[in-house]
Amino acid sequence: MATRKIILITGVSSGFGRALAQEALTQRHIVVGTVRSVAAKTEFEALAPGSAFGRVLDVTDFDAIDGVVAEIEQSVGPIDVLVNNAGYGHEGIMEESPLFEMRRQFDVNVFGAVAMMKAVLPFMRGRRRGHILNITSMGGYITMPGIAYYCGSKFALEGISETLGKEVAPLGIAVTAVAPGSFRTDWAGRSMARTPRSIADYDALFNPIRQAREDKSGKQLGDPVKAARAMLAVIEAPNPPAHLRRGRDALKLVRDKLEASSASISEWETLTVSTDG
Repeated sequence: MATRKIILITGVSSGFGRALAQEALTQRHIVVGTVRSVAAKTEFEALAPGSAFGRVLDVTDFDAIDGVVAEIEQSVGPIDVLVNNAGYGHEGIMEESPLFEMRRQFDVNVFGAVAMMKAVLPFMRGRRRGHILNITSMGGYITMPGIAYYCGSKFALEGISETLGKEVAPLGIAVTAVAPGSFRTDWAGRSMARTPRSIADYDALFNPIRQAREDKSGKQLGDPVKAARAMLAVIEAPNPPAHLRRGRDALKLVRDKLEASSASISEWETLTVSTDG
């Protein structure tokens, strides 16, 4: 029997957040989930009265986050696990995509996650225990045309997660960056923000990619419920990993990227070391 934990999950209305919340509740954990409306809060709490607690919070409302986390600590109990799940994808050729779209992408996917981590860390540090899971993406390792802002945000969260993990490990706190591949969530559907096309030079490259992504939405190989069970297994692990890839596609694409990077390093090694004085 797993030790009952208080798990704070951002974005539990759908996707990975909802799947993880439901699986955690099934395993008798207490789940506090952030939502965007009072109606969503009521609906979430009805899943498991007394074990599911909703909090209305937009993770880009940075000034509100500390107060919400402190209130949870006081009224629900000590947060054992934070899962930074709230996020979305932006799709658009970089030259076509306005900067405000990049700012919004980073506000949600990076700054919101960091603000949540900074809010829970004083409590976890005081108890000398805790676990933070940051939902990144295989797009935090590999890149594809048309999702520059998204990949940039996930590369950033991967790096922040790994660095933080090294800082807090001596304090009994673990940090795991969880990088999913393609799963049957709303990421490529209604949750995707898409910049309209405007430059014909990119049509041949990108239009087929955009169409294929739309066609595959909802038909991906990855099962969110199985992903949720994998995350709960990581939460229970005595020595959780700093990085966890999820899905065969993520495993293959990340391995291919690492092999290509290694080959490139070797190819240019002579020039690389020629700069040493």
